[in-house]
Amino acid sequence: MEYHYLLAGLEDLQENQAMSLTYDKLLELMHELMSEKDWQYIELLQRTSDDPTILALMEDDAVKDRFEETNLTEQDFRTQLLYEQGLKCKNKFLRDWYAFNLDMNNVLAAAVCVKHGLDISKVVVGDNEVADELRKSTSMSKNNQLAAMLPDLKEIIAVAEISDLMQREKHIDALRWQWIDAHTIFEFFNLEAVLAYYLKATILHRWDNLSVEEGERVFRTLVADMKKDVKL
Repeated sequence: MEYHYLLAGLEDLQENQAMSLTYDKLLELMHELMSEKDWQYIELLQRTSDDPTILALMEDDAVKDRFEETNLTEQDFRTQLLYEQGLKCKNKFLRDWYAFNLDMNNVLAAAVCVKHGLDISKVVVGDNEVADELRKSTSMSKNNQLAAMLPDLKEIIAVAEISDLMQREKHIDALRWQWIDAHTIFEFFNLEAVLAYYLKATILHRWDNLSVEEGERVFRTLVADMKKDVKL
C-alpha cells in the first residue's frame, strides 16, 4: 500500500533535531491513515519485554522449559521472546531491523562482559549464529568469523568502549539511524518508508525530554541492574 498522503505531509526528520510534530500526534495520524494490517507493524514496534503478549507466553509450559534451559534472567529471556516475535513478522524490513538490533545489543552486552570478566552466556539472547559465536568468543575484535557476520562490528565495539553513558547511547542511536537510511534508500511513500519514519521519530522522541542529569541517572541504573543480574 502506498502512503503518499501521509508521508508528503510530514516534515523531514533530521538526526539530533527535535520534531515539530509531537510523538503522540504522529501516532494518532498514522493510526488514522494507515491500513489496519499495516498498523499492526507499528503496534509490534511499540511492544516491550513487559508487553502482555510476552507475559502470556511466559505462562506457557513449553516456554517455561526453554527459559529453564538458559542462563538468562527472566527479564532478558522476555527480551529474547520479543526479538523472536519481530524476527517472525511478515515484513522483511522489520525482520532485518530486529536482527540488526539483536546483534548490536548482543555485541554491546558481550563487550561489557569481556571487559569485566563476566559470563557472556548470561546476557547474550537469541539463537542465531552471531549469538552462538559471541557465547564462545573471548576476543571479539580479533574474531574473524564474527567480523564476517557483522560488517559494523568494529563500530559497535568502539561504541561499547565509550565511557560516558549518554554519549554511548547517542552513538548507538546514530548507528540505528545510519542503518535505517541505508536500508530505505530506494523506499518512497510505501510501508517501509512509513516504518522507517516511525523508527526515526522514536529515536528523536527518546531524547526530547531527557536532560543530561536524568539521562545519566537512568543509564547508570540500567548498567547497575545489568551487573546485578549477571552476578545472580
